[in-house]
Amino acid sequence: MVDRAGIPLALVLTGANRHDSMALTDVVEAVHPVRQKRGRPRKRPAKFHADKGYDFDRCRRDLRARSITPRIARRGVETSSHLGKHRWVVERTFAWINQFRRLIVRYERHADLYRAFLVIAAAIICFRATERFC
Repeated sequence: MVDRAGIPLALVLTGANRHDSMALTDVVEAVHPVRQKRGRPRKRPAKFHADKGYDFDRCRRDLRARSITPRIARRGVETSSHLGKHRWVVERTFAWINQFRRLIVRYERHADLYRAFLVIAAAIICFRATERFC
């Protein structure tokens, strides 16, 4: 899960034979609280944009149960071009992660090692983003 600037918010590692929509709840639960000046910290984003791979009633129910507005393209109804203005941010983040050669092909046998390298890559991406703003 990434924010609107492409900064990674949550990483969940699953098997290659598992559909992405099955990990939606895990990804949403993995988002850390966002600190605000006043009040209770917001735990999750207000909206969730996703492609047609997440067009299941189960996904929409899970998001609504967590007070998140689902913005999921519908299969057979909407074109993919409408979602493109939000989807390119996710694809750009994938490109940033693929700049780390160790993550392009998974050589590690243990999932915890691969996840550690993925977290390091996400931390470097976050650091580079803060450098741009300062």
